[in-house]
Amino acid sequence: MNKLIKFKIWGTLIIFLLCFIFHFAYDFWPNIFFKILFPVNESIWEHMKLIFTSYIFYGIIEYFLIRKKINFNNYILSLFLAPTIGIILYLILFIPLFLKYGENIIISLSLLFFIIIIEEIISYYLLIEKKFKYEKIIGLIGIFIIYVIFAYLTYFPLVNFLFYY
Repeated sequence: MNKLIKFKIWGTLIIFLLCFIFHFAYDFWPNIFFKILFPVNESIWEHMKLIFTSYIFYGIIEYFLIRKKINFNNYILSLFLAPTIGIILYLILFIPLFLKYGENIIISLSLLFFIIIIEEIISYYLLIEKKFKYEKIIGLIGIFIIYVIFAYLTYFPLVNFLFYY
Protein backbone atom coordinates (compact mmCIF):
# COMPACT_ATOMS: atom_id res chain seq x y z
CA MET A 1 0.00 0.00 0.00
CA ASN A 2 1.46 3.35 -0.96
CA LYS A 3 1.97 6.19 1.53
CA LEU A 4 -0.76 8.40 0.08
CA ILE A 5 -3.38 5.67 0.53
CA LYS A 6 -2.28 5.26 4.16
CA PHE A 7 -2.69 9.01 4.72
CA LYS A 8 -6.15 8.85 3.16
CA ILE A 9 -7.21 5.96 5.41
CA TRP A 10 -5.97 7.81 8.49
CA GLY A 11 -7.57 10.95 7.13
CA THR A 12 -10.97 9.26 7.02
CA LEU A 13 -10.74 8.42 10.71
CA ILE A 14 -9.32 11.78 11.77
CA ILE A 15 -11.88 13.80 9.78
CA PHE A 16 -14.68 11.72 11.31
CA LEU A 17 -13.33 12.45 14.81
CA LEU A 18 -12.91 16.14 13.98
CA CYS A 19 -16.61 16.27 13.11
CA PHE A 20 -17.44 15.32 16.71
CA ILE A 21 -15.09 17.94 18.13
CA PHE A 22 -16.18 20.66 15.71
CA HIS A 23 -19.85 19.93 16.35
CA PHE A 24 -19.51 21.71 19.69
CA ALA A 25 -16.85 24.29 18.81
CA TYR A 26 -19.27 27.22 18.49
CA ASP A 27 -21.00 26.28 21.76
CA PHE A 28 -17.67 26.46 23.60
CA TRP A 29 -16.27 29.55 21.84
CA PRO A 30 -19.12 31.59 20.35
CA ASN A 31 -17.69 34.26 18.07
CA ILE A 32 -18.16 35.57 14.53
CA PHE A 33 -15.32 33.48 13.08
CA PHE A 34 -16.57 30.22 14.61
CA LYS A 35 -20.13 31.05 13.54
CA ILE A 36 -19.02 30.80 9.91
CA LEU A 37 -16.90 27.65 10.35
CA PHE A 38 -18.97 25.51 12.70
CA PRO A 39 -22.66 24.69 13.23
CA VAL A 40 -24.56 27.21 15.33
CA ASN A 41 -27.71 25.11 15.61
CA GLU A 42 -28.95 21.60 14.89
CA SER A 43 -30.30 22.24 11.39
CA ILE A 44 -29.28 19.93 8.56
CA TRP A 45 -27.66 22.82 6.68
CA GLU A 46 -25.50 23.95 9.59
CA HIS A 47 -24.11 20.43 9.84
CA MET A 48 -22.76 20.72 6.31
CA LYS A 49 -20.16 23.04 7.81
CA LEU A 50 -18.84 20.00 9.69
CA ILE A 51 -18.21 18.15 6.46
CA PHE A 52 -16.42 21.09 4.89
CA THR A 53 -14.48 22.53 7.82
CA SER A 54 -13.32 19.16 9.16
CA TYR A 55 -12.02 18.27 5.72
CA ILE A 56 -10.26 21.61 5.24
CA PHE A 57 -8.73 21.49 8.73
CA TYR A 58 -7.35 17.99 8.25
CA GLY A 59 -6.27 18.86 4.71
CA ILE A 60 -4.07 21.68 5.97
CA ILE A 61 -2.42 19.38 8.50
CA GLU A 62 -2.09 16.60 5.92
CA TYR A 63 -0.37 18.96 3.49
CA PHE A 64 2.44 19.68 5.92
CA LEU A 65 2.80 15.98 6.74
CA ILE A 66 3.04 14.75 3.14
CA ARG A 67 4.56 17.63 1.16
CA LYS A 68 8.15 16.40 1.45
CA LYS A 69 7.39 12.67 1.53
CA ILE A 70 4.91 12.15 -1.32
CA ASN A 71 4.61 13.53 -4.83
CA PHE A 72 1.13 14.89 -5.51
CA ASN A 73 -0.70 17.43 -7.65
CA ASN A 74 -3.85 19.54 -7.37
CA TYR A 75 -3.86 19.78 -3.57
CA ILE A 76 -5.82 23.03 -3.24
CA LEU A 77 -8.34 21.91 -5.87
CA SER A 78 -8.74 18.68 -3.93
CA LEU A 79 -9.40 20.65 -0.71
CA PHE A 80 -12.24 22.43 -2.50
CA LEU A 81 -13.78 19.68 -4.64
CA ALA A 82 -13.74 16.69 -2.26
CA PRO A 83 -15.78 18.28 0.57
CA THR A 84 -18.03 20.18 -1.86
CA ILE A 85 -18.93 16.93 -3.60
CA GLY A 86 -19.25 15.38 -0.15
CA ILE A 87 -21.85 17.96 0.89
CA ILE A 88 -23.84 17.45 -2.30
CA LEU A 89 -23.75 13.66 -1.94
CA TYR A 90 -24.65 13.84 1.74
CA LEU A 91 -27.70 15.95 1.03
CA ILE A 92 -28.78 13.77 -1.93
CA LEU A 93 -28.61 10.65 0.23
CA PHE A 94 -29.69 12.12 3.56
CA ILE A 95 -32.79 14.07 2.55
CA PRO A 96 -34.86 11.05 1.40
CA LEU A 97 -33.77 9.10 4.48
CA PHE A 98 -34.62 12.03 6.74
CA LEU A 99 -38.02 12.50 5.13
CA LYS A 100 -38.80 8.79 5.53
CA TYR A 101 -37.31 8.05 8.97
CA GLY A 102 -36.86 11.45 10.59
CA GLU A 103 -33.80 12.26 12.66
CA ASN A 104 -31.81 9.07 13.26
CA ILE A 105 -28.31 9.33 14.70
CA ILE A 106 -27.21 5.93 13.34
CA ILE A 107 -28.21 6.89 9.79
CA SER A 108 -26.60 10.34 10.12
CA LEU A 109 -23.27 9.06 11.47
CA SER A 110 -23.09 6.10 9.09
CA LEU A 111 -23.77 8.36 6.14
CA LEU A 112 -21.22 10.89 7.40
CA PHE A 113 -18.54 8.19 7.62
CA PHE A 114 -19.44 6.93 4.13
CA ILE A 115 -19.22 10.47 2.72
CA ILE A 116 -15.81 11.03 4.28
CA ILE A 117 -14.58 7.81 2.64
CA ILE A 118 -15.90 9.08 -0.71
CA GLU A 119 -14.20 12.46 -0.14
CA GLU A 120 -10.86 10.79 0.53
CA ILE A 121 -11.22 8.63 -2.60
CA ILE A 122 -11.97 11.75 -4.68
CA SER A 123 -9.01 13.51 -3.09
CA TYR A 124 -6.70 10.58 -3.77
CA TYR A 125 -7.55 10.52 -7.47
CA LEU A 126 -7.19 14.29 -7.79
CA LEU A 127 -3.79 14.16 -6.11
CA ILE A 128 -2.43 11.47 -8.43
CA GLU A 129 -3.88 13.12 -11.56
CA LYS A 130 -1.68 15.30 -13.73
CA LYS A 131 -1.50 18.91 -12.62
CA PHE A 132 -4.51 20.98 -13.63
CA LYS A 133 -3.93 24.47 -14.91
CA TYR A 134 -5.10 27.12 -12.41
CA GLU A 135 -5.87 24.49 -9.77
CA LYS A 136 -4.71 26.71 -6.91
CA ILE A 137 -6.75 29.70 -8.04
CA ILE A 138 -9.87 27.61 -8.67
CA GLY A 139 -9.46 25.83 -5.32
CA LEU A 140 -8.89 28.99 -3.27
CA ILE A 141 -11.74 30.88 -4.93
CA GLY A 142 -14.00 27.84 -4.49
CA ILE A 143 -13.19 27.52 -0.77
CA PHE A 144 -13.76 31.25 -0.30
CA ILE A 145 -17.14 31.08 -2.09
CA ILE A 146 -18.26 28.09 0.01
CA TYR A 147 -17.48 30.00 3.22
CA VAL A 148 -19.26 33.10 1.90
CA ILE A 149 -22.31 30.91 1.27
CA PHE A 150 -22.01 29.41 4.77
CA ALA A 151 -21.75 32.89 6.29
CA TYR A 152 -24.67 34.29 4.33
CA LEU A 153 -26.95 31.33 5.07
CA THR A 154 -25.98 31.37 8.75
CA TYR A 155 -27.17 34.95 9.10
CA PHE A 156 -30.01 34.73 6.53
CA PRO A 157 -31.24 31.12 6.48
CA LEU A 158 -33.78 30.16 3.86
CA VAL A 159 -37.31 29.21 4.83
CA ASN A 160 -36.81 25.53 4.17
CA PHE A 161 -36.71 22.35 6.26
CA LEU A 162 -32.94 22.14 5.79
CA PHE A 163 -32.57 25.29 7.89
CA TYR A 164 -34.98 24.38 10.69
CA TYR A 165 -33.64 23.13 13.99
